[in-house]
Amino acid sequence: MSSSAPTPWWRHGVIYQVYIRSFADGNGDGTGDIAGIRSRLPYLRDLGVDAIWINPWYPSPLNDGGYDVADYRDINPLFGTLEDADALFREANEMGIRVLLDLVPNHSSSEHRWFQEALRSSSGSPARNRYLFLPGKGPSGDHPPTNWESVFGGSAWTRVPDGEWYLHLFDPTQPDFNWSNLDIRAEFRNILRFWLDRGASGFRIDVAHSLDKDMTWPDLGDDEEGHSTLQGTHPYWVRAGVHEIF
Repeated sequence: MSSSAPTPWWRHGVIYQVYIRSFADGNGDGTGDIAGIRSRLPYLRDLGVDAIWINPWYPSPLNDGGYDVADYRDINPLFGTLEDADALFREANEMGIRVLLDLVPNHSSSEHRWFQEALRSSSGSPARNRYLFLPGKGPSGDHPPTNWESVFGGSAWTRVPDGEWYLHLFDPTQPDFNWSNLDIRAEFRNILRFWLDRGASGFRIDVAHSLDKDMTWPDLGDDEEGHSTLQGTHPYWVRAGVHEIF
């Protein structure tokens, strides 16, 4: 008799990606929402869908389609409430459909309370250490700390009024978290538990490959621009430290 474990559902299951703003409008205001998703659950079940992956539904200024998260433990009012989310988890699970949430741990929105606290705090403060702030180069610190580039174009650094620069591998409204800070690790463990306790079955992790940065802050070489070097030596893509974080 074979003693091998059953094949996990995600190895052979059908996962349907739901971009909440355009999937289904449940209240007639022109924007997709949780009520709309709930109304389509029987249809998804009949199609044979095993799980739905919902793009970010958290409070957000929506500068990057919701991937700029201002609060990881709530629902954007455009889409509904936490009670609506609870109902979705319950109804989906009753139909045998798992609900996976998009989690964004590389960066937050610049409107997140922690980043706003960082802006109000001084250089070297615990609040700033949750993100990646550095002095600039040059006699007056007028140049970015490194030549790192944003995925969206231009420098990956933006200067704040007191002269320091913060890292954002994406939009300037998406400051990168400092994953060497234990506050960040504890916070995301708690965020995971918050949603699992409410009924989520799992997560799709956004930009999981950039959580570990080379904090000696080397400049990019000519062959390391963008995503082109993925062998573990790039200063912010697919470094060995991501495995320990995972």
